[in-house]
Amino acid sequence: MQADAVLDARGLLCPMPIVKLSQKIKAMDSGQVLEVQADDKGAAVDIPAWCQKTGNIYLGSEAGSNYTSYYVKKS
Repeated sequence: MQADAVLDARGLLCPMPIVKLSQKIKAMDSGQVLEVQADDKGAAVDIPAWCQKTGNIYLGSEAGSNYTSYYVKKS
């Protein structure tokens, strides 16, 4: 999936991937896609829940060898 920006949240534990996601997406324009790279297993639940709560759009994820990429579209 093509992203407009990438957030490297690898090595960060809950709640830091969400904190960094929130900060990064505020600087983006509506309609842009952010790729969040995270290795915290909680991100699989936390990121979609954060999107639902904030009105942003969770586009899905892609598993890599050492981390998972989560895609969020700014509403």
